[in-house]
Amino acid sequence: MLDSLHKITDPLVDKNPVTVHILGICSALAVTTSLSTALTLSLALIVVLTLAAGIISLIRHHIPSSIRIIVQITIIASLVIVADQVLQAYAYEMSQRLSVFVSLIATNCIVLGRTEAFALHNRPLPAMLDGLGNGAGYALVLLVVAAIRELFGAGTLFGFGVLPLVAEGGWYQPMRLMLLAPSAFIILGLLVWAIRSLRPIQQESREFTPYAPERQVQP
Repeated sequence: MLDSLHKITDPLVDKNPVTVHILGICSALAVTTSLSTALTLSLALIVVLTLAAGIISLIRHHIPSSIRIIVQITIIASLVIVADQVLQAYAYEMSQRLSVFVSLIATNCIVLGRTEAFALHNRPLPAMLDGLGNGAGYALVLLVVAAIRELFGAGTLFGFGVLPLVAEGGWYQPMRLMLLAPSAFIILGLLVWAIRSLRPIQQESREFTPYAPERQVQP
């Protein structure tokens, strides 16, 4: 039971796929201008990753090693198509706002990475819990970035006014930079720095040691 819980909680901070492994960065740029789009894409990825992990784990003993990547991508892409069709049917406006980024879940490194590294070698339940945990870790980062960008870029959260805008007689002037893609890079970089500062265990070891000339001792 405790092991199952760790599979869900560890990817939230300790083994977060975005802040630790630096995966899934592209969507952090495009869909984090508002909480609603970030939440929708996050839920879609969680569903796709959890189901893909379960399906691949179920048939893992019947997948030839030489074509395992093709099989995994086919299963993932099929689930992404279903998710995209559901969004178009029941949330058409949101589907239009997300544009191609729902379809690009099929190429998200987090999804293929977890199915290849974990689901292909473990039983269905642990594989699905691992998928759920990594999807939740991805969602957590996207929601934090989206909340900061929407709040300071538009003065809203989920489209509801939070900060009184100057245009409406208030005091807050929106920072339009926050709605541009570079701001997502900046916020994500600061988030990674903050987490690794608070948790030194996540800091990467030096790849090289800076050269320091030896001091000669004067006789």
